[in-house]
Amino acid sequence: MLVHTAKTQKPAEAQKDQKTAEAVNELSKQVIGCGIRVHKALGPGFVEKVYAKALAHELGKQGIDFAREQVVRVAYDGLLVGEHRLDFLVDDEIVLEVKAVYGINPFHLAQTLSYLKATNKRLGLIVNFARARLEVKRVANGL
Repeated sequence: MLVHTAKTQKPAEAQKDQKTAEAVNELSKQVIGCGIRVHKALGPGFVEKVYAKALAHELGKQGIDFAREQVVRVAYDGLLVGEHRLDFLVDDEIVLEVKAVYGINPFHLAQTLSYLKATNKRLGLIVNFARARLEVKRVANGL
């Protein structure tokens, strides 16, 4: 359910949010590092499920909390209109989408942004393992 409200922040609250943003940014670097390790070991050519399983293993090895196949309900005007199933929700902060496609396209970006809006999260990462080098796109939700 999406609810947007304007709120003013006191300086201490703004600083707290900034620290949170810094922590999320650091976490995103760790997640990308996990993706790079998986990509270096496996290379391109497998289906998404293979990379997702390897990435889950690597995230676990690094001590990073995550949930796989997280179901997110989408509501409109108080009515449940659908569900999303996230590849990963990392540390209840980052929506992580795994791809094995020729290239990340505008649909993938829009899809990830919709996941961010549905979960009320600020940062999404799309990692594409099908390229010679791991392709990573950051998607921000302006909340």
